Amino acid sequence: MPAEGKSDMDRIGLFSEMGYVTIGDKYVSHYMRPFNEAASKNRQMLPGGTKTLSALQAGYFEPQFVRIFDGEAYSNPVQLRRRYRLAESKKNLGKAFLPSNGDKLPCGLGSYYGTIGGSYAYFSPQLKAKERYIPPGKNFYTNPGKKGTGYGYANLTIGEQYPHEPDGYEEERINAKKAQEEHKRLVKGGPFKLNLYPQEYFDMNPYFNDKPLPPVKKPPPEKPIAPPFKPSSPAKKSGGMKGGTFDPYPSHSADPYVIKKSKAVTTNKERQIFHPPPGPKSRPVTSIITLNVTRSLNVKNYKTAQLTSY
Repeated sequence: MPAEGKSDMDRIGLFSEMGYVTIGDKYVSHYMRPFNEAASKNRQMLPGGTKTLSALQAGYFEPQFVRIFDGEAYSNPVQLRRRYRLAESKKNLGKAFLPSNGDKLPCGLGSYYGTIGGSYAYFSPQLKAKERYIPPGKNFYTNPGKKGTGYGYANLTIGEQYPHEPDGYEEERINAKKAQEEHKRLVKGGPFKLNLYPQEYFDMNPYFNDKPLPPVKKPPPEKPIAPPFKPSSPAKKSGGMKGGTFDPYPSHSADPYVIKKSKAVTTNKERQIFHPPPGPKSRPVTSIITLNVTRSLNVKNYKTAQLTSY
């Protein structure tokens, strides 16, 4: 193990170093490369071609057809259904219910043939007895209407012509004034006023109080405010002479040189430095494209596989 850090094998995460088998080899293109190069060289096994599925025994592994069940009992489904119906019919207590007669069909409109009951008097189409019809009397006759609009023409109404009466100006105001004067004449004396007029629950003056007022509180004496602190002169800016500090710049004191003590390295019994065990190591991962090619090209379809370009 190196003195500092990890070795290259620990960084990769492999237990052993991989062999370098491709150094100096010629580059072989993978384009249109056969799946199995050894299958196209020297003598090959001739299986006789593929067999298709048919009704003959040639497409199967066995020379003759072998039954799955040998010596099983024969069952007739039709006979089993008949036996089941006979067993179910024995459970009936009596014969099957048969109606006395078939359904009766109606014969024409207004016929009650085929119904449960007969006719009902409430559904009879006969009309009720009505009183004798007395026609109303004739309308009265009038003379034809007279021509004219009615404005400026006399004797155009049904009755007599209305006589003309003068309409005074502001007749309503004059009548109201006369009624007011008549009311004042009938009033005797002024309005009635009661001396014992009831007052409200509270007084009219909300600040009125029968009790004497308490003595006036004297305010506490005010403390005099101290004047603000004002420096004798404006602040000085710090510089190389340290003029803005309260004290003069301190003199430099020599610090003694002290050698730091080295810490003891923790070792085991064999005087070796302790290294914690490494974490999980990573391994080279095959790409997804390579996995898809391997899965799509197998021993079943390598003869019919075609090159696909994207």
